[in-house]
Amino acid sequence: MDNFYKELGINTERGEHKIYLDSSRSFLVAEAVRKGYGRLTSDGALSVLTGKHTGRSANDRYIVKTETTAGPVWWENNLLPMTSETFAALKTKVINYLNQAGDLYITERSVGAHQKHNIGARLITSHPQHALFSKHLFREKSREFNDTDYTILHAPELKLDPSEFGTKTETAVVTCLDTNTTIICGTLYAGEIKKSMFAAMNYRLPEENILPMHSGASRLENEDVSVFFGLSGTGKTTLSTDEGTYLIGDDEHGLSDEGIFNFEGGCYAKTYKLSKATEPEIWDASNRFGAMLENVVLDEQTGKVDFDDKSIAENGRSSYPLSFIKELETSSKGKIPKDIFFLCADAFGVLPPVSKLTKEQAMFYFVLGYTAKLAGTEIGVKEPQATFSPLFGAPFMLRHPSVYAELLGQYLDKYDIKVWLINTGWTGGAYGEGQRFPLKVTRKIIRSIQANKLDDVAFENDPIFNLSIPCAVEDVPGELLKPQQTWQDSSAYSEKAKELASSFHKQMENFGDFYQKNLSGAPTHK
Repeated sequence: MDNFYKELGINTERGEHKIYLDSSRSFLVAEAVRKGYGRLTSDGALSVLTGKHTGRSANDRYIVKTETTAGPVWWENNLLPMTSETFAALKTKVINYLNQAGDLYITERSVGAHQKHNIGARLITSHPQHALFSKHLFREKSREFNDTDYTILHAPELKLDPSEFGTKTETAVVTCLDTNTTIICGTLYAGEIKKSMFAAMNYRLPEENILPMHSGASRLENEDVSVFFGLSGTGKTTLSTDEGTYLIGDDEHGLSDEGIFNFEGGCYAKTYKLSKATEPEIWDASNRFGAMLENVVLDEQTGKVDFDDKSIAENGRSSYPLSFIKELETSSKGKIPKDIFFLCADAFGVLPPVSKLTKEQAMFYFVLGYTAKLAGTEIGVKEPQATFSPLFGAPFMLRHPSVYAELLGQYLDKYDIKVWLINTGWTGGAYGEGQRFPLKVTRKIIRSIQANKLDDVAFENDPIFNLSIPCAVEDVPGELLKPQQTWQDSSAYSEKAKELASSFHKQMENFGDFYQKNLSGAPTHK
């Protein structure tokens, strides 16, 4: 083995136990089953459970605070500081734990489909299914590692003593940006591995004048590229894997003067209500040997998956390599995008299904990052609630939102990229009263834009949100384009719309100077 691991402190002489370096996917699947971490579904996918952590541990994220990180890091973004001394002690504890953990699984991968702008990523874990996950979500190693690359020390079942390391809980996801090291303890949720490396990319790339984007991307036959921003449940993965388009990637990309490039080597799709009818590519990729499913419900006798059962978690996930997608852009790269789509699931039912944004509006809505939580998805949520995640991925953006928004504005100016706000949520009333825009309607809108069919259409201005709405979209009922016409009570619509518009202003007031500079992109109603 490379001397790197010995110098790190990993004991490579393990007696009856072994270290497996870059093992095949089939071996890692077999290991996970043999060790009781998972079982195969009737279609051959590996199904695993992640215990109490069925999603990211948003309140257990730490960044080592040093002279170099104190200024650039956006600490207000629910990022907890950790001292270098505490991090060093934690690192020692985790390495000692891994040395006693039995077999270890190491993968040497990379993040970023760009020869220059990529990061090498070593994962050292005690669990084979997490090594499998890294082989899915990270890319093939593209060069020899150096001191700019990252190491992830992964001890998912090591529970920390908060009094020992000053952590909030027994779980911690800690990154040291100076030493390029991430430590993950106390959570089996695989998504922490992927997101830790993407956060590192999102921190590093703006220094190279590259815009990191929490987005999906695809290209058409004519090479035109579309980028899809959106929070969970807005349709980002679904719309970027539309039939007849070629997937560049479903979650993380960089935008440079050369075009866009995918960070990932695979996809990490939500599985709740997954169906072959509506998402055939994701369905096929998730129901085959080599895919890994997290927290889905299986029939004990047959091993058949019930994707409509969320009794374990609504955030069930499927991970698989990009090679499982049939319509794929194999280079993981594309031209400068022609269209950028901001997706939101407006559960209040007041935003139009499509509107065209000015540069100032694009920057405003980029930092706003709006969608809505539905009633019943969380304890105590009785009505839809507006929720905001700046840049449509705030937890993974380590710098202030204005840094990324200014980069976006520069690219919009330079390349005349069109930006659209797409509501994939409700119309005719809020959730529980109205109905959700059918996926086929949203797809028709997206396809019309991609085919330049809205270039010669008249637009009207929405008086509350100051949005430019097309008067007609081919094969889409005209009344659907103007939300007020779908409500039975027009005054109730106006009241709800003004309430939401006011919440946009209130949210953006958190960004002071940026908000004041971009007021022309804000809703008219305040």
